[in-house]
Amino acid sequence: MGKLNSSLFLRSFVTGGRNLSSLHPSFSCSFNTIGTHIEALSKNSMSVRGNPKKYDRFNNVDDAWTLFNKMIEKYPKPSILEFTKLLAAIVRMKHYAIVVSMFSRMELLGVSHNVYSLNILINTFWIEPDVVTLSTLINGFCKQSKISQAVCLFDEMVEKGYQPNLIIYNTILNGLCKTGNTDRAIRFLRMMEERGSEPNIVAYSTVIDCLCKNRLLNEALELFSKVKAKGIRPDIVIYNCLIHGMCNSGQHMEATRLLNEMVDNNISLSIFTYTILVDAYCKEGTISEAEAIVDTMRKQGIEPKVVTYNALINGYCLQNKMDKARRVLQLMIKKGYAPNILSYNIMINGYCKAKRLDKAMELFHEISQTGLIPDTVTYSTLMQGMCQLGRVSTACELLKKMVASGQVPDLVTCSILLDGFCKGGKLEEALKFFQAM
Repeated sequence: MGKLNSSLFLRSFVTGGRNLSSLHPSFSCSFNTIGTHIEALSKNSMSVRGNPKKYDRFNNVDDAWTLFNKMIEKYPKPSILEFTKLLAAIVRMKHYAIVVSMFSRMELLGVSHNVYSLNILINTFWIEPDVVTLSTLINGFCKQSKISQAVCLFDEMVEKGYQPNLIIYNTILNGLCKTGNTDRAIRFLRMMEERGSEPNIVAYSTVIDCLCKNRLLNEALELFSKVKAKGIRPDIVIYNCLIHGMCNSGQHMEATRLLNEMVDNNISLSIFTYTILVDAYCKEGTISEAEAIVDTMRKQGIEPKVVTYNALINGYCLQNKMDKARRVLQLMIKKGYAPNILSYNIMINGYCKAKRLDKAMELFHEISQTGLIPDTVTYSTLMQGMCQLGRVSTACELLKKMVASGQVPDLVTCSILLDGFCKGGKLEEALKFFQAM
């Protein structure tokens, strides 16, 4: 996650004139369980440069300072996780002034704090954190996919009489949706309504997008109808979510209806809206419709971007029209848009499926000339094309080049080669490769 605004906290706390000898923890859910949060982190992460148990062996403050000074003198410096472990140990010794002093030195040295170290600082002071502080912590938990801790902190807020704002509600909703907790997100949305905190269009868009991605399209449309019934004007984001969901599920008539509704409501189609439609028509095999959409875009003064061109290239590749796909790639370059690695991967995959490995390799060598770096997908696609033509030894040579370039083969890469060995009757080589994985 990004750097938290710990400098602001530190300045406001230190200049507040508080007596450090009287400070004590004041918040229970996340703040008093900071040790639990830290212990739950990966043991490997906590012991990058030593035994994590060393932090529990202090006999006095001098030992803590000695270790701290050694840590800040290291290059590169230890991770924030190790500093946090040290700070937590000193808090348990109740030497709060030292925690603040170390925190200040870490700031000066440019050590970026995370949600745990910030928790420790807040826990050191005799204050009740405000909504802004809690919002920062909740956002930190959500960014680290620690949604349970975020919800726990939210519940504690409400119990202690804090009034969550829309930012906090939306942060929790987004966290629930991104971690696949669709049912909990819907319940959370209903809870907002029951508590009188009316969800805004961002909240509804987040949940509708989540429902669409999980193919719960009827539920998404029901919620969409509810939004309109409440008098909330749907924006382009919510329409794009729905149209994308409908297209992915093959419900093109419903997607068209929503598109017409957008036009009727004077909502201008964005580049993303058009690209959704181009991609849908290409995958459906109606490339002429996709071309018509691109023409419409240009007439509306909207120039296709790389993502649109990629969708069109993929459409031609799916129909084995590689010459047309190549022309689109060249047109994109002519228009001033640099192809990305996905553009090349789509083309290479198309050539491999068409058994035109020579053309695929031409593009592969072209990638390095553009300044792009072939990724795992690039190499895996080429290896699959080679294996399908019985050129397993050539695929193995490419694997060596892949590793030498710094790309790590994944399970897909290894499975392709294993399959190639087996289909080529090279069972002994397959076994050796499997054992080496």
